[in-house]
Amino acid sequence: MSGRSLLAGLLVGVGVAAFVDEVVFHQLLHWHHFYDRSTTDAGLVSDGLLHAGGWTATVVGLFLFADLQRRHATVPLRVWAGGLLGAGGFQLYDGLVQHKLLRLHQVRYGVDLLPYDLAWNAPGAVAVLVGLLLLRRARGRGAGGSAGGGSPVGGATATGRLPS
Repeated sequence: MSGRSLLAGLLVGVGVAAFVDEVVFHQLLHWHHFYDRSTTDAGLVSDGLLHAGGWTATVVGLFLFADLQRRHATVPLRVWAGGLLGAGGFQLYDGLVQHKLLRLHQVRYGVDLLPYDLAWNAPGAVAVLVGLLLLRRARGRGAGGSAGGGSPVGGATATGRLPS
């Protein structure tokens, strides 16, 4: 179930990052919309779609997490790793692909973008790096992700894979 723990964390991480981006930068600061290359109305609709997608990811991730908890199959380090990878990956995807490659929007308009781009992408890069370190640590401890090496759950082997 270690793969499902990672997936649950990834989904919640993406959803929370999308939610924070939407609320802080789109609604409170009014710095940009998800899609700024059209009318304000189109920007607001695009924000709503981002919000719906973020909440869908969060809810699905939380249901997956609850199912893992019910089965006593949660691998906490992998959930945390997934959360950081999801949030950081979302931030980097937004900053590099949406801002720079596709130019759907910028962090902010009418200012020197370099400090904003660095401040936007650096936390995402740190989150991804810490997530990768946690994932590596979880793999080193076995399927359970705990200091004791973890016990097989639901017929899974010590590697977290179901027997053939």
